[in-house]
Amino acid sequence: MNSPETANWYEANKRYLMSAVALVCESLEFRSSGLQDNPEQNNGGQNKDAKKALQEAASAMPAPPALDTLCEIFGLSSFERDLLLLCAGVELDSTFGPLCAEAQGDPRRNYPTFSLALAALPDAHWSALIPSSPLRHWRLIEIGNGDKLTQSPLHIDERVLHYLTGVQYLDERLAGLIEPLRVSVDLVPSYRVQAEHLAKVWSKAASIYALPVVQLCGDDVTGKHSIAAAACSSLGLNLSMVPAGSLPVTSDEIDAFIRLWEREAALSSNALLLDCDEIDLIDAAREKVINRLIERIRSALIVTSKERRVISQRLVTNFDIPKLTAGEQRTIWNNALGPAASNLNGKVESLVSQFNLNTQAIHNACAEALGNMVENGNTRTDQEELNSILWDACLIQSRPHLDNLAQRIGPVATWDELVLPEPQTRTLHEIAMHVKQRFKVYDEWGFASKGSRGLGISALFTGESGTGKTMAAEVIANELHLDLYRIDLSQVVSKYIGETEKNLRRIFDAAEGGGAILLFDEADALFGKRSEVRDSHDRYANIEVSYLLQRMEAYRGLAILTTNMKNALDTAFLRRIRFIVQFPFPDISQRAGIWQHIFPLSTPTDRLDVNKLARLNVAGGNIRNIALNAAFLAADEDQPVGMRHILYAARSECAKIEKSLSEAEIGGWV
Repeated sequence: MNSPETANWYEANKRYLMSAVALVCESLEFRSSGLQDNPEQNNGGQNKDAKKALQEAASAMPAPPALDTLCEIFGLSSFERDLLLLCAGVELDSTFGPLCAEAQGDPRRNYPTFSLALAALPDAHWSALIPSSPLRHWRLIEIGNGDKLTQSPLHIDERVLHYLTGVQYLDERLAGLIEPLRVSVDLVPSYRVQAEHLAKVWSKAASIYALPVVQLCGDDVTGKHSIAAAACSSLGLNLSMVPAGSLPVTSDEIDAFIRLWEREAALSSNALLLDCDEIDLIDAAREKVINRLIERIRSALIVTSKERRVISQRLVTNFDIPKLTAGEQRTIWNNALGPAASNLNGKVESLVSQFNLNTQAIHNACAEALGNMVENGNTRTDQEELNSILWDACLIQSRPHLDNLAQRIGPVATWDELVLPEPQTRTLHEIAMHVKQRFKVYDEWGFASKGSRGLGISALFTGESGTGKTMAAEVIANELHLDLYRIDLSQVVSKYIGETEKNLRRIFDAAEGGGAILLFDEADALFGKRSEVRDSHDRYANIEVSYLLQRMEAYRGLAILTTNMKNALDTAFLRRIRFIVQFPFPDISQRAGIWQHIFPLSTPTDRLDVNKLARLNVAGGNIRNIALNAAFLAADEDQPVGMRHILYAARSECAKIEKSLSEAEIGGWV
């Protein structure tokens, strides 16, 4: 609005509008003079100066006036144009109210009506009054309360009035649902090709109302938004977005929304992006509303979703948007880091290997990492420190997708705290090594080019409760500096057909971005044996198991299953799981090792005998509970943890698990 050309248009548009209003004003004056029965005198009596001013204002404008543009967009007749100006004149010219009252012969009726318009304006036609006429269909004017249609007050819609004066803004009735979509990041080459293709599809349409619905499918939400924004920009269209979950639910409300949006799209050259990427969270009622909007809207519409939606009543062009390739991610990382990238000495490869981030997330991670270094007063780009900060920033960028689906466990346990036989410990180290070296083996050495099946790293931890299965997962996560998420089976398994599969798909899809470690506790409940098909429920349950097998094999991160009952698992799972670790019940020497490391260094202790404590025949999880309860007892007495505190806590723990204590186990403790 600050450019000279815009300012000139604004002033010229104002002069043009007021000149057009002046011509309508003369028609009112002519009506008031009592000559309304002679149309020829009415037309001939119009002020020549006003007509001349109208022509001069139009010729001086660098672009068509808003009034003419609106009339062309909505196909208004000359009578409908004058009727709209009659309603606008009441708002813009203080003389219109008294003129309306005088023309209608009633001082109380100082407002426009259809009756007044039919009597006072030239080329009047009754069809302008019907609901399907442009004035009423597009809600350019509103009808106030009244007993009769022709006698009811008429008002120009506020959004339309401001448009005529040259002021553009989003209709406030849409402002709570619609938001402008502006993407600041540059497109990668593959996405740029998609944007150009989308623009070409729309540019070939005969008119804006013949545009096909464009559907962008895939997991990269930011990428799809960027493609849509770039395509619209190249066509001179603005782009606004409405989340599918924000749409009104009832038919009347969605129809009103569609009509308002269609008008807004025409007035502001706007395309609409319907964001259905969170469609799994939308109920059946809103699903119907979404379909209604897609089928009925005729202006430029882009639909984004993870999977293709079935759209039967509209011409549709589908685009499958893949995630960024490793090469594209490396380019974005290097460009975003700038000079700091040269000091990472190839560490960008490890970031690309572990985190599958989109363009915006990479830029966010770089900005956060570099900003933290400046904030801490460290402007030098130390290789190890920058790499560590970037890694943490990537973890943060990938977390929001999973935090609402599973419980994140902060890994703090170390290898020293994990007491297991040597073969099991060696296998756990091997699991961590596979995760660390997967980029080299899969990408640099070419195993990924042989196919995606079997590239997922999966492990099964079996053993009794409390033998260290969850702690082992935590140790691996700590070693790899990755997030560990425990899957809440109560939120995943559903009695409704297909819901369990849908919930698991959301978990795996969300986890892909950061390669998080997924921990499925008590996996036998979820990954059980496929049953003989006796009914439809059995058939769907088997489909879910097959789906899970495929996702486990394709998941780019580490998936760990824990179970107390290995035999309950489907043999197909056991065959396709890369690592199986049996966690034995700890023997006396292993229990001594657990007791040796169970208390933090800052915990005061008094003459604890780990050899005597090791005689207590319980698992490591029970030992931890006993140690914790003993610490609380000692803290309450303000004393160091002693054998008597542990004895009391041991009795309580064993009573809980219904285990009787023998003299051989606790003899000589106190």
